[in-house]
Amino acid sequence: MLEKLGQSQSAIDRREALWACGGGLGGLALASMLDREFTDSAHAAPATVARAHGGVLEVMHLPPKATRVVQFFMAGAASHVDLFDYKPALIKRNGQPWDPGEKVELFQNGHGATFASPWDWKQYGESGKHLSAVTAPLGAVVDEMAFIHNLIGKTGVHSTSTLLQATGFQTPGFPGMGCWVSYALGSLNDNLPTFVVLPDHRGFPSNGQKNWDSAFLPARHQGTILRPGTANPIEDLFPATAGIVTKEGDAASHNVLAALNQRHAQQRPGDSRLEARIKSYELAAKMQLAAPEALEISGEPRHILEMYGLSENRDFPKEINDREETDIFGRKCLIARRLLERGVRFVQVWSGCDNGFPRRNWDSHEDIERDHGPLSLGMARGAAALIRDLKQRGMLDDTIVHWTTEFGRMPCAQSGKGRDHNPFVFTNWLAGGGIKGGVSYGPSDEWGYKPADRDNPTQVYDIHATMLKLLGIDHTKLTFRSNGIDRRLTDVHGHVIKDITT
Repeated sequence: MLEKLGQSQSAIDRREALWACGGGLGGLALASMLDREFTDSAHAAPATVARAHGGVLEVMHLPPKATRVVQFFMAGAASHVDLFDYKPALIKRNGQPWDPGEKVELFQNGHGATFASPWDWKQYGESGKHLSAVTAPLGAVVDEMAFIHNLIGKTGVHSTSTLLQATGFQTPGFPGMGCWVSYALGSLNDNLPTFVVLPDHRGFPSNGQKNWDSAFLPARHQGTILRPGTANPIEDLFPATAGIVTKEGDAASHNVLAALNQRHAQQRPGDSRLEARIKSYELAAKMQLAAPEALEISGEPRHILEMYGLSENRDFPKEINDREETDIFGRKCLIARRLLERGVRFVQVWSGCDNGFPRRNWDSHEDIERDHGPLSLGMARGAAALIRDLKQRGMLDDTIVHWTTEFGRMPCAQSGKGRDHNPFVFTNWLAGGGIKGGVSYGPSDEWGYKPADRDNPTQVYDIHATMLKLLGIDHTKLTFRSNGIDRRLTDVHGHVIKDITT
């Protein structure tokens, strides 16, 4: 049957086959590209008109201050009281019994003594922001950053908390933030994905690809995984090189697939999955040229490579170490900048993978100094370099940089040198497009245990609402009807944090 199908379709041009099997997608895409090329050259679009293609917003809800996003996600839960949230009370009462005057809810057993950070703190920038020794590299750009110290979660479980911060919901089946941005604003580049995910080289975080899945949104808006620094950074992008696949055989297989796709589409009207798959293959063909160039950093000036902390000698010890973490995270930050330059709309950079031992994530139950030290220095060096690089290229003004994690960690010791989960308060920070720099918003209490003002905490919905607003989107109006409900990224919550925006 396949042979018969192949023969019957052999005369069909590839573009005609795509038009037939994908409801005209190939032709529509070509027409859209040609129309956009003419329009962009002939007219200057108003500030509130979306100039990208493929997004549902033809006219922006609000005047945008940013057009793209880099999101850093620390898998395993980074400790706010060891990185950004300076607490003199922990230093003063280090080793003494810790009693916040109320019942303490822990994820695991072991309510230890008051535990000061193992690192010293210093003030940086005109804002005088306190940073610990392992986030000190961010001191060079701290006046570009806005810290939110009263963020709360809903649970101390990694999987649900990761989903909440990534998608706005605690359960699977909801799109990641990058998917919503892709759906709303569309693509700025025909040859690269709109939403790119750079995972930790050691593996995925809790929930894996559910964190960047498109869920009920059209499948083309899901995150595309790239692995910089590996021999095969994009899976299945190139055919085998061992002579197994010939040019003629590849063309014949395309004809057979076109026929099968046409039959499949005719039997399933309204199903977007095939449509998205066809688009993904079209994009993959374009990525064969565009992606290798975007991922190739050898042509970057030496001073740029050094600024990101990239090492010429990549022979690293087996033990977790800051030189390797700097190289790994810095490489992803540099690739993120190159992707943004080339029109990628949303880049998500992950640090740390799911649970394992020895620790290769931020879940430092046993030893904060051992685990957080290398990871923090690597993150801080790479993030600082990216902010500096974006600024010197004039890109920071319209790029949002967002740092997050699933929750914080406790002010008391666990196992003597570690910290348990703390979903009751933790820190995020933002920089770039429309963010007011040199700001610390919403303090936590003296311990870093809960918000100082418990009646007015910040939630992930507020972070998302603020970021969408800076992108020109009213978070209450960006909806998608699924199972009879008008779903949105912020559910039924969310307020723009005006104190951190310009």
